[in-house]
Amino acid sequence: MFVSTAYAQTAAPAAGGADMIVQFLPLILIFVVFYFLLIRPQQKKMKEHKGMLEAIRRGDRVVTGGGIIGTVTKVGPEDELQVEIAENVRVRVVRSTVNLVLAKTEPAGKGGTGGGTGGGTPAAEPADSEKAGEAKVAGRK
Repeated sequence: MFVSTAYAQTAAPAAGGADMIVQFLPLILIFVVFYFLLIRPQQKKMKEHKGMLEAIRRGDRVVTGGGIIGTVTKVGPEDELQVEIAENVRVRVVRSTVNLVLAKTEPAGKGGTGGGTGGGTPAAEPADSEKAGEAKVAGRK
């Protein structure tokens, strides 16, 4: 017959450890680059955004994910906020849908003329701060 028997040839044991490291080195380098250029900055941004969401108080001007700009009138239970988007027009939004805080209000216990319990409406920011916040939004386009 024309078919001959094929025998498997055994290779001599080489320095397999060093050869294996050289083969996986490009994959390891790609992972390191992805970590420092993509994963780590995204984690940092998410941490900052989470801190911003936790610091939202009544009186803050916010922008929601849908682009609605309004003032927080009530911080509800769990993750709800009540946002006034026009005079006497209030909507309830989930805290995680807030993308940006335009203007922050002063905490009730700091720097005010109050001796009260902080139950009143917080003082509004000056108009210059609101314009600066709006300019910051316009600059992000």
